[in-house]
Amino acid sequence: MHMDHMRKKKELICIGCPMGCPLTVSMEQGAILEIAGNTCPKGEAYARKEVTNPTRIVTSTVRVEGGSRNLVSVKTKEDIPKDKIFACMEEINNILAKAPIAIGDVLLENVAGTGVAVVATKECI
Repeated sequence: MHMDHMRKKKELICIGCPMGCPLTVSMEQGAILEIAGNTCPKGEAYARKEVTNPTRIVTSTVRVEGGSRNLVSVKTKEDIPKDKIFACMEEINNILAKAPIAIGDVLLENVAGTGVAVVATKECI
């Protein structure tokens, strides 16, 4: 097989800052050969993480019982592996929280086996 067939290029848009640099990551057999297009070190760090272990913060809402509102906004306290997002959302959709809820209250300890908590981002009294 010709060497060029083993090389892959991934095109990304950096989310490290508002500039949104277009990044090109050259890879061969899963190893990063080169990262191009970034104008700062954040771009290189983002590209490296995105091609090896992509993660996201998940934001959603949780149903509330006995509160001034029926829903409260929530987020994962830290980013979780991208491939766990659907499992995370499934668990979040099954939560029924009881008012009162304060900002930062943990509504789920260990979402989708990630070790990351789901916390309230608004209060609900």
